[in-house]
Amino acid sequence: MHTESIRINITLPKDLLEALNHIAGPRSRSRLIAASLQQYLRQIEQTELEKQLEEGYRRASKENMDLAREFEAADLEGWDDY
Repeated sequence: MHTESIRINITLPKDLLEALNHIAGPRSRSRLIAASLQQYLRQIEQTELEKQLEEGYRRASKENMDLAREFEAADLEGWDDY
C-alpha cells in the first residue's frame, strides 16, 4: 500500500527507541513503526467487528427463541405423546 508519507515528530521512551533501533536499525524505523501501527489498527478493527457480531448474534438468539416459543404448539401438533 503506497500512500503519501508525512513526517511527524513523536516521543518514545529511551528503552523503546533502543529496542526499535536494535530490530530495525535507525534507517528502517519509520517502516517498522508504520507496519506495527497498521497491524495494531487492524487488530482494533477486528475486535470491534467481533463485538458487533456477538451483539448481533445475541439479539438474533433472543428473537429466535421468542419465535420458537410462539410456534411451539404448532411444531408439536400431531406428535404422539411420549
